[in-house]
Amino acid sequence: MTKETQHYMALSLQLNCPTINGLSVEDSRNSMMKTIEKIGFHVNGSKALIGRDTKLVVLPEYFMTGYPLGESIQEWTEKAAIEIDGAEYNALSSIAQENGVFLSGNAYEIDEHFPGLYFQTSFIISPSGEVILRYRRLISLYAPTPHDVWDKYLEVYGEESIFPVVDTEIGKLACCASEEILYPEICRAHTLRGAEIILHSSSEVASNDLTPKDVAKRARAIENLVYLVSCNSGGIIDSPIPTNSVDGMSKIIDYRGTVLASSSIGETMASNAEIDLPALRRYRNRPGMSNMLSRQRLELFQGTYNSISIYPPNSLIDKKTGDFFIPERTHFSNTQKNVLDNLQKFLKSE
Repeated sequence: MTKETQHYMALSLQLNCPTINGLSVEDSRNSMMKTIEKIGFHVNGSKALIGRDTKLVVLPEYFMTGYPLGESIQEWTEKAAIEIDGAEYNALSSIAQENGVFLSGNAYEIDEHFPGLYFQTSFIISPSGEVILRYRRLISLYAPTPHDVWDKYLEVYGEESIFPVVDTEIGKLACCASEEILYPEICRAHTLRGAEIILHSSSEVASNDLTPKDVAKRARAIENLVYLVSCNSGGIIDSPIPTNSVDGMSKIIDYRGTVLASSSIGETMASNAEIDLPALRRYRNRPGMSNMLSRQRLELFQGTYNSISIYPPNSLIDKKTGDFFIPERTHFSNTQKNVLDNLQKFLKSE
């Protein structure tokens, strides 16, 4: 690893997300590449304004495509999901190289081991252009996740692939996808594997009030003593919902829960702030009530977690054949309904 950069600027680059739902496969691919070209233009301009010490750029969730609107798994795979070594990643790698930054974002991605499925993937590309981390979203309401093909996924990739952390010259980085910020275990698992900075690509409802996700961002930073670099979209273009419903609130939060920078609505580079690794590490080593990491007693919870299953793993594995199958979208809502029925019985709810 090259010499560590202990102080640098990070940027949540809040850009709008053009949707591809009404486009053909060919036009969708062209639109995605055009979006990447625009990102390169804005990364370059933002770094010029913020400063040469800008080393980390985080993009919004599904910045190239928007989200599925009625498309089947097969249709969305063909139209929106990118290959691990495809043209889109190559173009993004060029942006990271040309600007000397670590570039993180979130995209739909196909996997040769699971043909016909896609996974929502948060990635980190190094300044050398290498994809150095892939984190597959684990909790999603209407899309496949590694948990839905759990046994096979672990067989292919192993336990270490589930909560990856990468050690870089700008600190130990990990990713959290979108609404997963609401689940404390995700960031905690990354932190226990060494993460110092959590990169959070999001697409969330804008509000002047504290939203669940906005509260959760600060909570995750405080309880894990991490920097959180969270990037929301600057509006979703050509979507049935009004453009600016999902807009704004990108922010950078430090290990004490202090918001260092935040963005209003629209396309903006306003959410940029300094990452101070020595300060983070000093704080993590200070005894006292605020050092929540050192006060964790994980054994207290192991019995409860090990004895209860709520949402079933392997929901896309055929129990007779052991093979995975391509689901209809209704599979996910039906599974959740069954979970709720079982959960009510378990909790003795009325």
